[in-house]
Order: sequence, then C-alpha cells, then structure tokens
Amino acid sequence: MMALNKYFDHTLLKPDATDGQIKTLCQEAREYDFYSVCINSCHVNLAAKELAGCHVEITAVVGFPLGACTTKTKAFETEEACKAGASEIDMVINVGKLKSGDYDYVLADIEKVVDAASEYGSIVKVILETGLLTTEEIVKGCQLAAEGGAHFVKTSTGFCGGGATTEAVQLMKQTIGSLLKIKASGGIRDYETARKMIEAGADRLGASASVEIMKQAENK
Repeated sequence: MMALNKYFDHTLLKPDATDGQIKTLCQEAREYDFYSVCINSCHVNLAAKELAGCHVEITAVVGFPLGACTTKTKAFETEEACKAGASEIDMVINVGKLKSGDYDYVLADIEKVVDAASEYGSIVKVILETGLLTTEEIVKGCQLAAEGGAHFVKTSTGFCGGGATTEAVQLMKQTIGSLLKIKASGGIRDYETARKMIEAGADRLGASASVEIMKQAENK
C-alpha cells in the first residue's frame, strides 16, 4: 500500500467554486503532496499556474456531471483541458445509452475521449455513476471502459445521488482485475471510509475532504 496522500485526487467541482477556492485547493495539494487536484475544465489554466514546479497532477472532468452531451463535445473538452495542462481526464459515461443497451455508442464515446487525451499523453478515467446502474450494467460499463482504452473506471460523480460503496468497488475489481485501475469517489469524507475503499480495491480516491482525512489518519 502506498502512502495515503498519494491516493487522493483533491477535488473541488462545485459550480460556484471561485478562483480563490481553486488556489486554496492547489495550495493544500502542494502541502499534502496529493496525487492530483480534480477540477472543472475552466479552472485548469489557473491550476497549472498554481502548481507549476511541483509533482501534483491536474485532473479535469469532462461531460460533467451528466455525461449526456455529445461525443464530439466530450472530445473537444478533453482536448481543451489537455492543452491547458490536464494530465488526467475523468469523463462521465453516457448513462442513458448504457442503460438502453446501446453499447456501440458508449464504446465510441469512450474511444473518442481516449483518442483526444492520448494526443497529449493524458490518461482517462471513465465515471460509471454506479448508483444509477444495476450489477450487470456496472460489469458492462467496466468492460466497455477496458475495450475503449481507458486507464481507470471510477464509481461516481457525487452529483447524482449515492456515491462510492465498497460493494461497487469490489464488483469493479472482480470484473476488471488488473486490466484497469479503480477510482472511488463520492461520499468519502472520513479516514475509515477511505481505508475501506482502498481495502476493497481502489487505487485512487476522489474527495473534497482529503485534508480532513489526512488529519484523521495522523491521529490514528
């Protein structure tokens, strides 16, 4: 198990996030040496300036939070974010198309984002929104993410009700094995929850409470 701080994508995705709050997020990420900050694409330029000269990566969300925009829109947003300095892209799967059984659409959606990100050497995480899916749909989403060339599957946006569960992480791990990595996100607000997600198979954690979790860990 790696150091706890290196599991975190320190996250701020609220629609009213200010420049000052993004700067604070980056300062905290520097202080705790988190793996990355996870932000909306409009903030990537600012984060790139704030994080210049350090090892903290920048994750940008794409098609967030619904995943229901067109594939071309997702690919364009990916390219813009990567140009601005994002090294990781967290794209939201088209949940409705997955639930409709339109797997060709879902696969192409993932592939186009992966293609756009790969031009810049950026990795892609596919957000499944597991709280809206059946067991069978979670399994299929994982399979499509792997087939589409993604690097991670991710549980949730945290914006659609329900977040990460250990059961979902375990199911994802059983499905993909070592093919992809897993990011647990949504509702991870304390050390015990973070620990359980890692034990269930999470390789990365998305959390806005990363600093508080680290403080709790220090007191253990």
